[in-house]
Amino acid sequence: MKEQLEAIRESALRAIQEAGAAADLEALRIRYLGRKGELTAVLKRMGTLSAELRPAMGQMANEVRAALEQAVERQSAALEQKALEARLALETVDVSIPGKREDIGHRHPMYTALDEFKEIFINMGFEVMDGPEVELSEYNFTKLNTPDDHPAREWTDTFYLDEESRTLLRTQTSPMQIRALETYGVPIRMISPGRVYRKDEVDATHSPMFHQIEGLVVDKGITMADLKGTLNAVIQEIYGAGTQTRFRPHHFPFTEPSCEVDVQCARCGGKGCPTCKGEGWMEVLGAGMVHPKVLSGCGVDPEVYSGFAFGFGLERMAMARFKINDLRLIFENDIRFLEQF
Repeated sequence: MKEQLEAIRESALRAIQEAGAAADLEALRIRYLGRKGELTAVLKRMGTLSAELRPAMGQMANEVRAALEQAVERQSAALEQKALEARLALETVDVSIPGKREDIGHRHPMYTALDEFKEIFINMGFEVMDGPEVELSEYNFTKLNTPDDHPAREWTDTFYLDEESRTLLRTQTSPMQIRALETYGVPIRMISPGRVYRKDEVDATHSPMFHQIEGLVVDKGITMADLKGTLNAVIQEIYGAGTQTRFRPHHFPFTEPSCEVDVQCARCGGKGCPTCKGEGWMEVLGAGMVHPKVLSGCGVDPEVYSGFAFGFGLERMAMARFKINDLRLIFENDIRFLEQF
């Protein structure tokens, strides 16, 4: 038995020291120290020894077991260290190598303009409200005093969603003004930005989908002077101090009196140039005093309250803000165009 223990110790220690992987080391541990291992098999025969030999052989067997267990632990630690060194070598970062540039996105120029406009109106005490893009014709036309024979109600101008012409893709954000009056009552001061849809052909200045910002103020004693003062203040913020404005009479079904607002061309100073098509002025928005029928339809007494409304196209304002000469560039998502902003 002594010779067997010596042979096991010698062969096991040599094999453990030569183990090159954790899996190989575990296999050796099981081979020699496992429940069915070689050393365990020798220990099971201890009962066959005489009483005089048993203590000496038992002590020797324990020494062999201890030596093998220590050898396994040392080799395991050595293999772990080797694996760590290999991993560190593989994952080493050379800080002298130039880094890879990460392209960070930014806001679309139109939404940059929208945020600027929102901030202007919020600072003036307006609330920003949102409404549905799929709208009822009652809100999009009828409650805005648009007669049944108005061209905007035709299928050639509007995207209807049913045969009865009851639901449609809104042609303006004005329906939100009606919903706001019905929900919150008066006094009210709000703007409603959002997407609108009309059957326009795509060209440099038109699109079947575009964005509007429409506003509404209703309170006691509101006059045309309030309308002009508010819009002049907004235009001064957008186009710069000293910008000249012009209010021209116009007609909108939901306002009376109505007007269109122009700004003097900044490039030519009103003399006429290609930018303003030789007119010296550029139209920027439509506005007017809220029609008494619109107020009455929302449960507001026009004898007590009055108000004004306005609306402008966001894309055209963004085009002026960023000197963009073609509306289609805003929607085409050409990265070469967007990277300029």
